[in-house]
Amino acid sequence: MIDMVSGKGGQLKINDISGYLPGRIVFFLVNCHLTPRPILLTRHGESMDNVRGRIGGDSSLSEAGELYSRKLASFVEKRLKSERTASIWTSTLQRTILTAHPIIGFPKIQWRALDEINAGVCDGMTYDEIKKSKPEEYESRRKDKLRYRYPRGESYLDVIQRLEPVIIELERQRAPVVVIAHQAVLRALYAYFADKPLEEVPNIEIPLHTIIEIQMGVAGVQEKRYKLMDAIHPTAGL
Repeated sequence: MIDMVSGKGGQLKINDISGYLPGRIVFFLVNCHLTPRPILLTRHGESMDNVRGRIGGDSSLSEAGELYSRKLASFVEKRLKSERTASIWTSTLQRTILTAHPIIGFPKIQWRALDEINAGVCDGMTYDEIKKSKPEEYESRRKDKLRYRYPRGESYLDVIQRLEPVIIELERQRAPVVVIAHQAVLRALYAYFADKPLEEVPNIEIPLHTIIEIQMGVAGVQEKRYKLMDAIHPTAGL
């Protein structure tokens, strides 16, 4: 039995729990709390592969992406100046690490689980190249973007599954967190906090050079968006 007891501080009473799924539910619940804190979600600054229209890869930032990294640093340092226990989370790909580089005064943590969706054999290709050389794959993805898995790569459902430990750790945090990641990953994270239907995940708009602030607390989840600059080469993402 799991009994949520309301009141000052709240209590969680657990009795006679066994099995994998009940155990996972308990693990999730004991890591949740209502301490107000912001979670800031942003894509990396524009990359050279964004400019070229290529998916995946591990390219560096474009000139516009470097400018965004500096604007982001200024924003974060002002927004979180009284929150010295805040942390910066990135993927292990250099475009997120380079975007976080100008931010000083906060610990930075790299998560492989925050890496962009693995495009498998299509990594480094443009969508036009995929359409011409792999028309069946292109059409399969178009018909069911949520469940489509790139050959030797991942689907959106795979990404959602690997984000479970990230979500639990975000729920556990009592200090602000800035997550600098990738479009597919941020679609999944945003959908979780905004309570979006699963089928909507692959089409959620997560624009470049924009910060989405998710405010967690007793009043529920509230959202603000800050557009720091335009994307010079807006591209369709993964």
